[in-house]
Amino acid sequence: MSATTDAPGDPTLARLSAALAGLPKRGPAPVHLWDPPYCGAIDIRIAADGTWFHNGSPIRRERMVRLFASILRAEPDGAIRMVTPVESVGITVDDAPFVAVEMAVEGDGADRRISFRTNVDDLVAVGPDHPLRFEQAEGGALKPYLLVRGGLWALVSRALTYDLVAMAEERALDGRPWLGLQAGGLFHPIAPAEAA
Repeated sequence: MSATTDAPGDPTLARLSAALAGLPKRGPAPVHLWDPPYCGAIDIRIAADGTWFHNGSPIRRERMVRLFASILRAEPDGAIRMVTPVESVGITVDDAPFVAVEMAVEGDGADRRISFRTNVDDLVAVGPDHPLRFEQAEGGALKPYLLVRGGLWALVSRALTYDLVAMAEERALDGRPWLGLQAGGLFHPIAPAEAA
């Protein structure tokens, strides 16, 4: 069977699914508490747009994607793995494992609160535990990221990026003017003002 059907045909996916059967159905698993053996890489890839692929075919079952997303762990070397209590497997991530697809904003300036929903239904409020960071992509495009959990980031969608930039303000950091965004009690620098 392909990964787009109800039952995964790959033996590694079947083992992962079986190992996850007893876990709670809501929220991420406590992968930081598990230390299973590494069993090698499997052919799962998360594309830059958040689409999950298995053996080159999109995984169309949203519940399976959300389940697998709940067991992702960022390793100290930057690798992303799917981890269960009994095994750990490597996957390929083109950019970030998640995409922030919806945003809610309340308040202004120092009182501004911003929350995001990811493509796998994580709800994350920007703040000290979930900061925003901004990078410049090739060609100069701005790419904001939100820390979701445990070293796993969400790329903010292009539409939401425009909304974030519209809220930007200038502030001095280390004696230099920076363009950035106040949210969740923090100033999130975007770029030096002279470069913006």
